[in-house]
Amino acid sequence: MTKSESWYSSPSQIFWTCKALRDGRTLSTRTEIREVKGWRLAAITEKLRRQYGWPILTEYRGPQNIAHYRLAPGTDLSKLRFPPSAKSLADHCNGGAA
Repeated sequence: MTKSESWYSSPSQIFWTCKALRDGRTLSTRTEIREVKGWRLAAITEKLRRQYGWPILTEYRGPQNIAHYRLAPGTDLSKLRFPPSAKSLADHCNGGAA
């Protein structure tokens, strides 16, 4: 795997981000650190937006303006394009077994 393929993040962090967003969760860096010991959520979500066309919304909350990411309401999950490390999630969006 090349550096550009991993986006300087582990495949498990990318998979976790894709799955969590696909599952309707709202994510913050604090959640990522707690659940997968990662710290690249902003970079991952930006790559998903730009390279894969994910309709990710960002809301800044609290006095520290912490970014929270979620998929736009009404997103057709079957239309999402997944990065290589999360390709298996596409089956769950396109009628495969959950």
